[in-house]
Amino acid sequence: MSQNYEDRIRRVVRYIHENPAGDLSLDRLADVAAMSRFHWHRVFHAMMGETCADMVRRVRLHQASLMLARGELPVAEVARQVGYPTPQSFGRAFRAAYGVTPLTFRKQGVPLVALRQMKPEEFRMFEVVIEERKEARFAGLSHEGSYNGIGAKFEELAALATTRGLWPQMQGMVGIYCHDPSETPEADLRSYAALILGPDADVPEGLEAQTYPAGRVAKLTYKGPYSNMSEAYHYLYGRWLPESGEEAADLAPFEVYLNSPIDTAAEDLLTEVCVVLK
Repeated sequence: MSQNYEDRIRRVVRYIHENPAGDLSLDRLADVAAMSRFHWHRVFHAMMGETCADMVRRVRLHQASLMLARGELPVAEVARQVGYPTPQSFGRAFRAAYGVTPLTFRKQGVPLVALRQMKPEEFRMFEVVIEERKEARFAGLSHEGSYNGIGAKFEELAALATTRGLWPQMQGMVGIYCHDPSETPEADLRSYAALILGPDADVPEGLEAQTYPAGRVAKLTYKGPYSNMSEAYHYLYGRWLPESGEEAADLAPFEVYLNSPIDTAAEDLLTEVCVVLK
């Protein structure tokens, strides 16, 4: 792990422990890490083996258990000091984690549950190359909700390109994924099914333009079904990016699809997972 990424992880862990009642939102933690919100959550999850939200919940409830064991504060005040808006929401979260209510925990002297013990992460290895790329122009349809549902947008996009005779002006298809699905509620996920515009192509009517500037791009070529793509992201963010010393730009990662499930077996699908670098 490079010192730069180690420092960021440690800074965020300290911040969570020192501010249990503070703003521990995903965007705030990305600010503490001084990293793009598009990439920070993926880096943290892949390196630490748990999501930011999981760590926040675990630390808050552990600190609450210490306060309850001391018996000095009312349950409502314990809830407030660890960032829960009401005793009821605190009670539900505490019982889910410890199996008893906060009051029962205090009365019975339930042994404290140890903090999570980290285990070394195992990564499937991939080759990652850094390429210089020209400006990339995409035009597509936005999708909100589960990434598993974006297939309908790709179908709609392909039909549009076929009926309008756009394929000769296009250079392929990409998917742009703006959030880490392990951190973001499914309803809030945002993604794009897009066409790669040729150098002389205009943005077709009814499609939304996305532009990625010229520069260096880290590219991992994944072979296999789309459903297993998470292991490529896991390696890219959890192993390669920290060890490379590189830093991702403030742009969402994107996937370039080199063949199609229409005429290719799932195990033979080829996808480039791309992260723009600073």
